[in-house]
Formats: sequence, structure tokens, C-alpha cells
Amino acid sequence: MSLLARLAPHLPYVRRYARALTGDQPAGDAYVRVALEALAAGERTLEPNMSPRVALYHVFHAIWCSTGAQLEDRSADLATTGDDPSSRLMRIAPRSRQAFLLTALEGFTPSETAQILDADFPEVEQLIAEAQKEIDAELATDVLIIEDEPVIAADIEALARELGHNVVDIAATRAEAIEAVAKHKPGLILADIQLADGSSGIDAVREILGKFDVPVIFITAFPERLLTGERPEPTFLITKPFQPETVKAAIGQALFFHPARDKAPA
Repeated sequence: MSLLARLAPHLPYVRRYARALTGDQPAGDAYVRVALEALAAGERTLEPNMSPRVALYHVFHAIWCSTGAQLEDRSADLATTGDDPSSRLMRIAPRSRQAFLLTALEGFTPSETAQILDADFPEVEQLIAEAQKEIDAELATDVLIIEDEPVIAADIEALARELGHNVVDIAATRAEAIEAVAKHKPGLILADIQLADGSSGIDAVREILGKFDVPVIFITAFPERLLTGERPEPTFLITKPFQPETVKAAIGQALFFHPARDKAPA
């Protein structure tokens, strides 16, 4: 099997991770491209004792450590003064940010994360705890849920409230979502793709974003509809059935990195 065939199933997800890590789609995609070019040129190789997915992320981190550190240094003066996404990103130490995203967003076990980061298990646990503490200290906003399954909507609502957020409405259709934001502007949207009346959560979100800027997390059983590479893709995309900790992590990251976070209603 060719290298491309082995890695192809994992590329959309490492791109998603890279965008979350950097807080920027072009920058994240650039890091993934450099990693793939290094593999194709034989400058980097996949570790034989790792699964293809773990090995791909391991190569990505080798590239990140060799080039990303320079970006961290250039942005250091923003870490304590600005409040744009890059500045907030810098407030979490790089390795803590990586460990948190790898486990909570990408679903790697702490042991796999240790392999990816060339760390040991206790260090990974400490890194995750440090990142979570930083993120939780930043957040509180109003949430709109776009979901047509009542049980799933209730589960998502409970997770959002557990994190201290206020769920202002639950919409089951595109029309209900548009009506909801007309009544109350949310600071975060959690959206399904396929809705009750056959309408599209993608279309609902697109219409909402045409009116104002708000972070969006898609929670769907059909991730392939969004991870096409043909148009701007969501940084935060969770596949059903989901793990509660994955949703919590995505909520924290979406709010933490979004430039309009501090303007959202509390």
C-alpha cells in the first residue's frame, strides 16, 4: 500500500487538529503540507511501532517543533498584551495546548499522545490539566443549539450548562434557528447538519454568519459533508456518537480562539 493510501483517511483530521492548534486555517494547512512534503521526500519517516494515524501526528509534531517554535518566539510579545486569537493562543504553553487538543479533540489516549509528543504518561496528564485550567478560566457565554433529536439536544444542553454557559434556545430546523438568533444573539452555536424538516444546519449557520460573527461547532453523523477541502471548513467538527469530554473541549477551544469572544453576550 502506498504512503498516500495509508495516510489518506487521516488527513482531514490532522488538518482539523492543525487548524485548532494554530487558530488559523491557512497556517494549520501549511504545517500539514510541510509534514507531507517531508514524508514524500524521505526527510521524515513514519515510526514502524506506531499506527499510521499516530505516526502521522508524530511527524506533524516533529515539523511543528522545528518550525513552530520560531512562530511562538515571534509572537511572544503578544502573549501578555493582546486579546486577538494569536495572543490568547500564546497564553497556553505549546505542549499543554498540544496535549489537550490531542486527547480531548482528536480522541487519542494519553499513551498515544505521549508517543506523538515524545513524552511520558505523567507529563501528558499534567499538560492536559494545565491547559484545561487556562481555558476554563476564560469562558462564559450564551449558546444556541441547532439539533432536531430531543435526547441529543438535551445531552448537549447539559454539557454546555455544566461548563457554566447559558443555553438560550434549541432549534430543530433552519427556520427556528434564524428566528432564535433574531431574538437573542448567541455567543456560541452548536449545530447539527441534517435537521428535522429536511433543512440544513449548514445553510442555517451560513445565513447566521452572514449577519454577525460567532464561533460554531458542528456535531454531526455526516462529517464528510464538511471535510471536503473544496471550501472553508469548520475548525471544530465533532462526529456522532460523541464523547462528552470531546464536546467540552471543543466548546472551550472555539470560544478561546474566536476573535469575537469578548463581544459575545454573557
